[in-house]
Amino acid sequence: MKFLTEYMWFNAKKHREYVNITADVEKAIKKSGIKEGMALVSAMHITAGVYVNDAEDGLIADIDEWLEKLAPYRENYRHHLTGETNGDSHLKSLLVHHEVVVPVTDGKLDFGPWQQIYYAEFDGQRKKRLIIKVMGE
Repeated sequence: MKFLTEYMWFNAKKHREYVNITADVEKAIKKSGIKEGMALVSAMHITAGVYVNDAEDGLIADIDEWLEKLAPYRENYRHHLTGETNGDSHLKSLLVHHEVVVPVTDGKLDFGPWQQIYYAEFDGQRKKRLIIKVMGE
């Protein structure tokens, strides 16, 4: 079995951003040389996430609005007693989750129509990391 580990770094200009990283994952798969297997894509921070969905701007805006309704910014999160002000960012990360595992078939992502991989940043404007771990034969 072959393994490849790649890291990506992000420094979002906005507090919340959604970055399509599908091409980066495809490059890692190609570099690994596997034909059959999987790729794990995981945000390495507790205020970011990774998800698979459609790459349509209206949907991305809807996702952002939905997350803000479910986990709105507010000043009275208990977490803020630690001196942090990102309680909502932690909750948004839980809703999106921090990682996905995607199938690789014949050396390519085995996705349905429209599926893309996104890095979701919920507490931006500082450097953060993501791991891509490709495994297979």
